[in-house]
Amino acid sequence: MGNQTTVTEFILLGLSSGPKVKLFLFGLISVIYVITLTGNVIILVLIWLDSRLHTPMYFFLRHLSIVDICYTSSTVPQMLANLLNSRKTISFAGCSVQIYLFLALGITECVLLAVMAYDRFVAICYPLSYTLIMNRRVCVGLTAVSWTCGFLLAMIHAVQTLQMPFCGPNEINHFYCDILALLKLVCADTHLNEIIVFVIGVLILLCPFVLILISYVRILGAILRIHSVEGRRKAFSTCASHLTVVALFYGSAMFMYMRPGSTRSADQDKMVSLFYSIITPMFNPMIYSLRNKDVKGALVKVLQNIKGT
Repeated sequence: MGNQTTVTEFILLGLSSGPKVKLFLFGLISVIYVITLTGNVIILVLIWLDSRLHTPMYFFLRHLSIVDICYTSSTVPQMLANLLNSRKTISFAGCSVQIYLFLALGITECVLLAVMAYDRFVAICYPLSYTLIMNRRVCVGLTAVSWTCGFLLAMIHAVQTLQMPFCGPNEINHFYCDILALLKLVCADTHLNEIIVFVIGVLILLCPFVLILISYVRILGAILRIHSVEGRRKAFSTCASHLTVVALFYGSAMFMYMRPGSTRSADQDKMVSLFYSIITPMFNPMIYSLRNKDVKGALVKVLQNIKGT
């Protein structure tokens, strides 16, 4: 404990040190960020404008788009600034806010994806009772639970980590304040923190994922009992988009937070984080719009109205 210092700022080492690579990454990530914001805003506007999209499925999709906008915005602006600046610093307060928001929004998305799986389960397995079961009060309650779980559990993570003593050097080998990278700078026993990361990882990643799998096993059984080929196709198509998003997000997040520490590599962690924190939110609106007739129809209707005026 003799080398403990009072840390007022951290240095984010980022993705690369080469100037040409930095410029390339700045352009690439800027384009991805603009696409992410544009795609999710379009989803929000379409759901707001088209009354046909005022259903539980699109109510949850609207919240997913809000989460994705905030999720990427919690890290990307800082990352872009650091790619252009030689001094890649972030204040202790800024790091605290970033780590809290990133965890809160990530956990919210995990729970929200499980809620969306439950919605599809009710829609396909209990179609006649769907509107009764998934009424507005239930939908609001489920989204409130998703947001509350995210911000409360993230607070446990953030407070437990940020109250630890930090030692020099204050360099975080990441492009944002990642909790696992931050724990490497602590000059105290981090065993309890690592247990908390694992336990919350199981609760927020594995438990919802198991619930999603159970929902889709039940959904598959219901689909196979449908005699109409067109009915089966329609049922499969309503679930395909959600399953794709679940596979992308949960697959990368589980690989990041639920594998043994002995197998970790800083560069590998950064690449995986880049995928689920930046790439996946860009794909979500594309997946839901390109594979969804209702969303495409709403977009065509809005474009025709704009053209007509």
